[in-house]
Amino acid sequence: MHLPSLADLEAAAAVVHAHMPPTPQIAWPLLKARLGVEVVVKHENHTPTGAFKIRGGFVYLKRYAEAEKARVPRQNAPRGVISATRGNHGQSIALAGAKFGVPVTIVVPRGNSREKNAAMRAFGAELIEAGEDFDAARHVAMQTAEMRGLAMVPSFHMDLVKGVASYGLELFAAFPTLDAVYVPIGLGSGICGVIAARDALGLKAEVIAVTSDIADASARSIEAGHIIEGKSARTFADGMATRIPNPEAFAIYSKAVARVIRVSDGEIADAIRVYHEDTHNMAEGAGAAPLAALIKEKDRMQGKQCAVILCGGNIDRDWAATILSGGTPEPR
Repeated sequence: MHLPSLADLEAAAAVVHAHMPPTPQIAWPLLKARLGVEVVVKHENHTPTGAFKIRGGFVYLKRYAEAEKARVPRQNAPRGVISATRGNHGQSIALAGAKFGVPVTIVVPRGNSREKNAAMRAFGAELIEAGEDFDAARHVAMQTAEMRGLAMVPSFHMDLVKGVASYGLELFAAFPTLDAVYVPIGLGSGICGVIAARDALGLKAEVIAVTSDIADASARSIEAGHIIEGKSARTFADGMATRIPNPEAFAIYSKAVARVIRVSDGEIADAIRVYHEDTHNMAEGAGAAPLAALIKEKDRMQGKQCAVILCGGNIDRDWAATILSGGTPEPR
């Protein structure tokens, strides 16, 4: 799969910025004092949905809505879209669907984040709870799409990558001399967006992949050079809780990342506490994973300028309370 050109990324960024402003990237002094590394935080917790995914949603749903208007009506035509999510992708599709007049149905696994579920409903989505984890929910979404005549929105698509890459363009425009960027891997749009932006701009920053040590199928796949299905996704960092890497995303990031770092739920909880203490920002599990990885590598990265992607801040209140009181949440 070919990465989009700089012109493609800039056109997608124009779509994104028509609906939301750029998010900040801040080099926090307390993080530098703590780690001995200049730490630039890309604050994707400051988007309209509290996470980076909305960028891709705007680009994908705009294209879909335009195609629907141009299409000659026919029997059994899609009446809307459906997708599966642990929360942030679903919020993205729900909000973008509302912006572009597209009905949205979202399937989440049972026991999913209550607050993310509430947000998706508030953005106008019909919510279906089914399956034990994301991959099971995705199977239900595909069956429901067939039964209802809905268009299935994948979790990874080049239109999603083009939109998400806008945060990479913002980050690299502000800090073009970065030595490294730490990015979590869920299904891959975030890390592929950073890779696309870096390569389109001709920059040399290392892209370092971060996964959960529990849901580490992407890490093992990178190391093996081919996709390996995981057995577990039971981490409270639900944005990384996938058992099966996306093949299209894997084809991009497996060849482009400098290395992959695994982090534990305890290390992620520690990083959430560091974010709160040093920046007074709240991060969800996947959002704090890049900082957790940089903390593990702080000796290696001494004197360098590193960015961490705080990809979302949508953590349930009970988990946040557990973490801020010194604990680590149990996955649901």
